[in-house]
Amino acid sequence: TGAAQPVAVDFDAAVAFRWRGFDRTHRAAPLEPVVSPSLIAFDALRNVGRQAAIVERNTRQFVRGCAANHVLLTGARGTGKSSIVKACLHAFAADGLRLIEVSKEGLNDLPAIVELVRARPERYIVFCDDLSFEAGETGYKGLKTVLDGSVASDLSNVLVYATSNRRHLLPEHASDNADVSRAANGELHPGDAVEERISLSERFGIWVTFYGFTQDEYLAVVASRLDAAGFDAAQIRAAREPALQWALERGARSGRIAAQFARDYAGWLADEA
Repeated sequence: TGAAQPVAVDFDAAVAFRWRGFDRTHRAAPLEPVVSPSLIAFDALRNVGRQAAIVERNTRQFVRGCAANHVLLTGARGTGKSSIVKACLHAFAADGLRLIEVSKEGLNDLPAIVELVRARPERYIVFCDDLSFEAGETGYKGLKTVLDGSVASDLSNVLVYATSNRRHLLPEHASDNADVSRAANGELHPGDAVEERISLSERFGIWVTFYGFTQDEYLAVVASRLDAAGFDAAQIRAAREPALQWALERGARSGRIAAQFARDYAGWLADEA
């Protein structure tokens, strides 16, 4: 018998996919459909209006066949970075936008992913959430290849959107600072390690930065969540102090922490009823 043939990807099965790599047994397609992706509408986002507008505009240009950039979203945890990417898919899936989620371990496969979809009519965002690299990890090389456009000069239907808690995606070591030379004219020249760390981030055409929420912003998200869950104004006011204590115990204020509090508070009230 002949060698098993690779399983074809059913691109019509979903609007979001998860890259699982090539199966040597050819029993599974390399893209796994995410049948019920967790999406959110732009108007449901809170306290990230400026950031959302930047990413929405870039994505709209991309979907319409206009020039657009790769996007790096950086900053505090739980402040809406990945939610904005999900909102893009919610807004533009009907216009042909698709999303492929890739883990950090799968980034060396990026050139193969690009080849898999480059002839497709849809527009693909390759999404890597919580991206950063530690010493010895090599996935950034596949990422650089795609960001540089060296895979295919005519590639127009793939962009990379990545989120990270730090601007420089490669690790910084104290020894990097010693690897700086001074030219004859007195100019400082960073060494290869510093250059590589900075240059990876610079390959993203758009940087969008997120910040921790103020107390008022945090409480507004809590109120919005509880209102959506059917709580009245008095119940929402009563939740203020418990919500602040919840954030204090976690050492931060963010949309994620607000949502976690609202879920816990709603469950507690339901159990007490």
